[in-house]
Parts: sequence; structure tokens; C-alpha cells
Amino acid sequence: MNAAQKIAVVTGAGSGIGRSVALTLAGAGWSVALAGRRTETLEETASSAGGDTFRVRTDVTDPGEVTALFEAVRERYGRVDLLFNNAGTFGPRGVRFEDLTHESWRSVVDVNLTGAFLCAQAAFRTMKEQSPQGGRIINNGSVSAHVPRPHSAPYTATKHALTGLTKSLSLDGRAYGIACGQIDIGNAATEMTERMQSGILQANGELAAEPVMDAGDVARTVLHMAELPLEANVQFVTVMATAMPYIGRG
Repeated sequence: MNAAQKIAVVTGAGSGIGRSVALTLAGAGWSVALAGRRTETLEETASSAGGDTFRVRTDVTDPGEVTALFEAVRERYGRVDLLFNNAGTFGPRGVRFEDLTHESWRSVVDVNLTGAFLCAQAAFRTMKEQSPQGGRIINNGSVSAHVPRPHSAPYTATKHALTGLTKSLSLDGRAYGIACGQIDIGNAATEMTERMQSGILQANGELAAEPVMDAGDVARTVLHMAELPLEANVQFVTVMATAMPYIGRG
């Protein structure tokens, strides 16, 4: 690895926000480790990136697979400068709170919160031990870290918890030059948000189509956060479709 090479790990890199961020980082000269559960979609991201990418099939809910991911990145590149902690799931759609099963709750918590913790911890350990010391972790939150949608308790709870994880990482990382920030995204156009353009349940019980924005707008924001010197940090930022019902939602 040369002194100017920057190494990023992107989880959920096979589609949506993760793919867009991976492509943007690679286009800006970063070497990017692409992590995700589906090998074929990671290969699609890699073929579109055109830069130095490295595919590692990873289930972020599995501690052993997360450890193996970071071991593979260290073996290939020697260090980690950035983790974009992105892997996530909405979970069951349209299920009322009283009808949620324990299994449904756990499946969302395992990916969105425990998976984020496992990846952040592995990145933190790497950044603490490497030389030069330090790095940056960017957690993918959501506007749901602030306000809920109807019937979204598991997703909303995990995104609120992710904010606490971000703050704790920011505090605990200070001694080691590890910065941590969070990007809260509203209505980026991805496979996961297609239903928003056709009609999604509102707080008043009505269905309404909502505006969306290009995922590239999110990726450019992540790139800006990533390329700040470690002496500076975007702690929290909200990037959303301008006209979406966020202000006034609740």
C-alpha cells in the first residue's frame, strides 16, 4: 500500500445506497472492500466501479464472518481508513405493532443494530492498532432515527439506537484518532424505497406518493464526510428529498 492509498469498507455494497457509495469512493481513488450477503450483486458493483475493489461475502449478523472480513482487508491492504456501516433492512412491512413476532423483531435488530455494532467494533480495533493510528466510521442512520413511520417499530427503534452507538463511538474513539459520524437519509431512490413513489402509508392513515432523490446525492455527502481530515468530523447530517414529508411528520 502506498502512503496516499485510502482503504474503505462498505457493507451492504451490493445494491442501493451501499453500491452508490462504493462506486463514488472508487471513482475518487479509494480502494474499496465490498461486503454483502449476495456474491452476484457484489460482482455487479465491482464491475461497475472501475477502480480497486475487493469483494468479501459477509453476513454482518455473524461475528465470525465480520472478523473474517476485516482480517481479509488487513491482509490485502494493511489497514482500514473508513467503514461505511450501511447494511440494513426495513423488516416486515405493514405489520401492526401488536402483531409483530419475536422473530421479526430480532431479524431487524440483528442486522441494523447488532450488525452495525459488530462491524464498528472490528473497524475500531483495526484503526486503534494500525500505524498511523485512526480512521473514520460513518453509520447509515435514517430520518427514522428522528421520527417514525406508521408500523415501523423495529426499524425505528434500531435507527434511534444507532444514534446512541454513533455518539459512543465518537467519544470512545477520541483517544485513538477515530472519528465517527452518522448520515440520516430520507427517500433516496433505491430498490428498498420503490413503494414510496407509488404510495406509502402516512400518519393520518392515507396512502400518498412521496418525492425521492438520487442515491448519488447521498454518496457525494458520504465522500465529503470521508475525505475530511481526522481533526474534523461531520457528527450528524440529514440528506433527504427536499419535498418529502419529514418536517411535520410524526
